[in-house]
Amino acid sequence: MSTMTNIDHDLMLLLAGIFGILVIASVIGGILALWYSGERRNATIDNLNARIRGWWMICVICVLAIVVGLVGSVILFAVMSFFALREFITLTPTRRSDHEALFWCFFVFIPAQYLLVGMQWYGLFAVFIPVYVFLFLPARIALVGDTTHFLARTAKIQWGMLVTVFAISHAPALLMLEIPEYENQNIKLLLFLMIVVQMSDVLQYVFGKLWGKRPIVPKLSPNKTVEGFVGGILVSVLLGMSLFWVTPFSPREAGLMSLAITLMGFIGGLCMSAIKRDSGVKDFGGIIEGHGGMLDRIDSLCFAAPIFFHLTRYFYT
Repeated sequence: MSTMTNIDHDLMLLLAGIFGILVIASVIGGILALWYSGERRNATIDNLNARIRGWWMICVICVLAIVVGLVGSVILFAVMSFFALREFITLTPTRRSDHEALFWCFFVFIPAQYLLVGMQWYGLFAVFIPVYVFLFLPARIALVGDTTHFLARTAKIQWGMLVTVFAISHAPALLMLEIPEYENQNIKLLLFLMIVVQMSDVLQYVFGKLWGKRPIVPKLSPNKTVEGFVGGILVSVLLGMSLFWVTPFSPREAGLMSLAITLMGFIGGLCMSAIKRDSGVKDFGGIIEGHGGMLDRIDSLCFAAPIFFHLTRYFYT
């Protein structure tokens, strides 16, 4: 009974910290909006407040999922995958002959993948999309008989499923891990992943705006600078170390885990930026105010979640 009390206390403390930061950000944003109102209105301040409102919505939805538990978390990420895949497919157009294969992806394979997560069936969850779905899709498309750009069309759908469904499903899959002396606490592990990865994105943006001078990949994403990258990663690692108490990790291990997922998150952001640059758009969509599309918000999580899941599973279960 005392263990459950400690678990609730740690989780409540973590959530209080998150919403405390949001309250402070909202107050600062409101003051800046009043200061720069009327003729002095600033587009950067408007964008900042839109992002803060977006974060409120995201955090409230996440808390509701946490209250419901495993089922809520699985449904939340399944919905996120659905919208992310929709944005990906919209940005990388397919042909009419691919529509039946896409029907299978949206209405059969996404529910099946998350059902396996909910059932905590690791053996099939880990191979369902990269083996069975990957073999099914080209076979189904080939049966239609449309050979125009066959390889490119198939690869787009496969990669979309891999990134927006398979990779993202590793986030709620953290709840299936059986970690000694950490029973019934895995929801905090999921929050740790999301906080560190998302804060890394924010901090890289802030450091880049304040001190960024040297773009890392100028032709791909000129806003991503060396200064922003180094500052954001370092502070995010320190943040991860400070949150070790909600994980099964020591402070040093929490720092190494944070380094791994922030680096993977950065790579994920670059890859998604390459797709947008190739398609000539700024955002994948506009579903979240101030944040663009769903895939704009979870691009770093796509690459960080699988690495975090398997490192944790390999070393701590």
